[in-house]
Amino acid sequence: MAGRTPRGKERDSGEADLSVQSPAEAAVTWDEQVAQQPEGAFAAYDLKRSFTQGALIAHSSFGKGIVARVEGKRIEVLFREGRKKLVHAG
Repeated sequence: MAGRTPRGKERDSGEADLSVQSPAEAAVTWDEQVAQQPEGAFAAYDLKRSFTQGALIAHSSFGKGIVARVEGKRIEVLFREGRKKLVHAG
């Protein structure tokens, strides 16, 4: 089937489709990067603060997470339950 790309592989733009992850894959990544970090390593999430990629945050609703991507005034954070896009001061 020429011209068709299997779901979850690559998009036409050539970028990997990171949005397609099994819950087990997301949990392993979260566990490796976040779960073992000491409590003092997490900054409280505040939309008036600026965050960088790799920053550890504590969100009042979503819990502990790590900033996976920074896109201007938006950040994508990996939480135990999955990825969320949040606003920051950027």
